[in-house]
Amino acid sequence: MSEPTSGPVVEHLDRGPLSRDEMAALVARAIPAGAFVNLGIGQPTQVADHLAADSGVVLHTENGMLGMGPAAVGDAIDPDLTNAGKVPVTELPGASYFHHADSFAMMRGGHLDVCVLGAFQVSATGDLANWHTGAPDAIPAVGGAMDLAIGAKQVLVMMTLFAKDGTPKLVPTCTYPLTGVGCVDRVYTEVAVFEVGPGGVRVLETFGTSVAELAARLDVPLRS
Repeated sequence: MSEPTSGPVVEHLDRGPLSRDEMAALVARAIPAGAFVNLGIGQPTQVADHLAADSGVVLHTENGMLGMGPAAVGDAIDPDLTNAGKVPVTELPGASYFHHADSFAMMRGGHLDVCVLGAFQVSATGDLANWHTGAPDAIPAVGGAMDLAIGAKQVLVMMTLFAKDGTPKLVPTCTYPLTGVGCVDRVYTEVAVFEVGPGGVRVLETFGTSVAELAARLDVPLRS
């Protein structure tokens, strides 16, 4: 788990909500130089396009690649070279390939510094629900989320703060089936960045809204 961040909340009232690209860039800047990182399916895959070339960050994919680069376009597309979401990607110098089982051993063995995952819900104490909504007609999508949630040293979540019906996805207690308990360190959304854990929810930054406005829409106490 990461150490709690100190300092007052930064309210960016002049810009926001953030686009997906802006969220991905924000997450990319938060990843330590030289870290080994897994990017989950969906929004997190966009983080690869915003990592500085000199960051030394090494991207791992659960389908068996180390040294993944940004998304591939045009003539650079190789149908055999994809990330976990089946999006064509590039390879960086020194990239390597390995068996799926070896990839999961890396994930489960604590060899990844950071993973970035999407989520249906995150609780105030850092519980994660991102593989099933529990609806009878929903298709479960476990993938490697459970392995990453417990295996990575730091878990970052990228998600919209509110569902399509307007209900919060940052909640007191997850109502969807859990992926992991107390595993999430930080949540990046289009309107705010939160730290979560045993001490509850702390707001780090807001975008186009204030802490007071967020507090009125969320059912969790906010520390700033």
